[in-house]
Amino acid sequence: MHMKRYWSRLLALVLVVSIGLMGCSGSPDSLTGDYRQDTLSVVNIMRQAINLSPDSPDKAAIQAEARQKINDFSARYQRANSVSGLGSFTTMRTALNSLAGHYSSYPNRPVPEKLKTRLEKELQQVESALKRGG
Repeated sequence: MHMKRYWSRLLALVLVVSIGLMGCSGSPDSLTGDYRQDTLSVVNIMRQAINLSPDSPDKAAIQAEARQKINDFSARYQRANSVSGLGSFTTMRTALNSLAGHYSSYPNRPVPEKLKTRLEKELQQVESALKRGG
């Protein structure tokens, strides 16, 4: 009886330790944690996504990657006080929300020219702000 209790407690301890260590093993997202580098990475995939031709064979994969990066970026930096006041961050959030909104509302339609133009302008503003240091 004591042996059974011992093994169940040992197993529980091993599970707690392994789950705890896995939780501390870093971020599961596709970003590095360096705001500038992560922002430029998301800008690049967004550009690829908005400039895709409707019959591109990579369309689904690139759109899926863009959605994932948008979600990862939002999750990582949404509550980060160190970047929330930066001009690049607020402009980036506007662009992310616009593209994510289009994907949610019209998943099978190409990005309209008017939205492409606005997104490209916002992405250029983000890159300029990052070059200036914010």
